[in-house]
Amino acid sequence: MNLPKLIACLALGLSLTLTACSKTSEQPSAEAAPVTANLPKFEGQATVEINTNKGKIVVELDGANAPISVGNFVDLTNRKFFDGLTFHRVEPGFVIQGGDPLGNGNGGFIDPQTQQERDIPLEIRSVGKDGKPGDFVYGKTFDRASMQKPPVLNHRRGVIAMARASSPNSASSQFYITLADVPSLDGSYAVFGKVTKGMEVVDQISVGDKMLTVKVISTVAPAPAASTPATTTQSTPAMSSQSTP
Repeated sequence: MNLPKLIACLALGLSLTLTACSKTSEQPSAEAAPVTANLPKFEGQATVEINTNKGKIVVELDGANAPISVGNFVDLTNRKFFDGLTFHRVEPGFVIQGGDPLGNGNGGFIDPQTQQERDIPLEIRSVGKDGKPGDFVYGKTFDRASMQKPPVLNHRRGVIAMARASSPNSASSQFYITLADVPSLDGSYAVFGKVTKGMEVVDQISVGDKMLTVKVISTVAPAPAASTPATTTQSTPAMSSQSTP
């Protein structure tokens, strides 16, 4: 079942949280297991330029700590899926949100091979006992998974993360960029990168502003097991997926 995606409803109170807005009252009877097989995956770093009608935003995507979320975003970018889409939701001091082909918060990417919406599971990596990146948690919030350590990637101002509906495995193509630190979202939504240039453009985005073009401008391959320096390329990154651009 395709669930509508997160529309970033703003909750009133001392903390800001993201809640799901459903287009139907039907809910799954049980939490479905996350499906990670055959999804695009990229374990290196990718730099993506989002050219909007307000200016350019450059984001650095962290595939080492969010390989499926990054793989999905890079795959959609290479397909030119985001080109021409709008930012359909803006909450001042909270987030801007885009990536919906319907423009109303209910859309996602329909895979042309399967004719089904591609679902991306909630993907969060925790800090390990030694303070280094530790285990990945898929399909569960940190509360549900009883994780004691914080996520490696946190909701600081300027991060990019996957929007979703109430199911943790219902992300697809929609994403949001934070306008402020939002620690209340840590462990519940998948951060996969950060803005490195153009945060002043992010601050100016209004509802209806467009992403004119979105493109990968560079990639850094994942570091091998040995301590050999990673290399920077300008080519399209290789990803494991049955759905190729």
